[in-house]
Amino acid sequence: MDPRDRAVPFDSPVPPGSGWPGDPADPSTQVARSADDVRRLAAGSGGLAELDARVSVCRACPRLVDWRETVAVTKRRSFGAEPYWGRPIPGWGDEDARVLVLGLAPAAHGGNRTGRIFTGDRSGDWLFAALHRAGLATQPTSTRADDGQRLIGTRMLATVRCAPPDNAPTPAERDTCSGWLDAELARVLPYARVLVALGGFAWQAAFTALARLGHPVPRPRPRFGHGVEVEVDELLLLGCFHPSQQNTFTGRLTESMLDAVFLRALDRAGMRPPTLRA
Repeated sequence: MDPRDRAVPFDSPVPPGSGWPGDPADPSTQVARSADDVRRLAAGSGGLAELDARVSVCRACPRLVDWRETVAVTKRRSFGAEPYWGRPIPGWGDEDARVLVLGLAPAAHGGNRTGRIFTGDRSGDWLFAALHRAGLATQPTSTRADDGQRLIGTRMLATVRCAPPDNAPTPAERDTCSGWLDAELARVLPYARVLVALGGFAWQAAFTALARLGHPVPRPRPRFGHGVEVEVDELLLLGCFHPSQQNTFTGRLTESMLDAVFLRALDRAGMRPPTLRA
């Protein structure tokens, strides 16, 4: 079911359990309305499926709830005929992934519209093309939640799960959302061998989360940079410039630079293909 089909009666934002492709929640899913709720419901989730469902209905940050839902109602003109997800974005990909990709937050008219992280915006165009060239995604594009895209040995997640105004969550919003990040990392880290941090915000969030989970992070923390590598127990943290339009348009991040990061990730994960895909 294509959520862009005008005949499909999806509201914007999309209520849980209404049939949106990949919606992990239903009307009975427990809703977090405070930071304490986030920590309690995240820690009490039985597995990733339940955790994803609870993430996707979170209402703990009033400013983010208001923004994501306002965007879902007003929309961008080019997407005016489409329904908008308008809810938090859970992690996505393999539960036993060897490669983790951590970003900042969903885009207002990208993940906040499609319901899937990095899908439907220019950053996602660059990221999924690189993942496909490296053999970590089955398709070079990701446009909507039911487009058939599948990650291979990879899981994508965001530090903050709601689209923030100006792509800038507050420290309090970051800290509130950290309960979801910690719970997800605790479940996937036993399998992961490398975490690619897209941008400085994700880089710092990764170290902070690993420290909260009891891992020995270096002090002082290494500065973020493209291609910077840091070992934390069995995990390699790998820095990568964010594939934002500012970085890609100016040439600060090129396709070859992005390919090099994912080839290094594949090598560390023991998944390196003989050549990049055309």
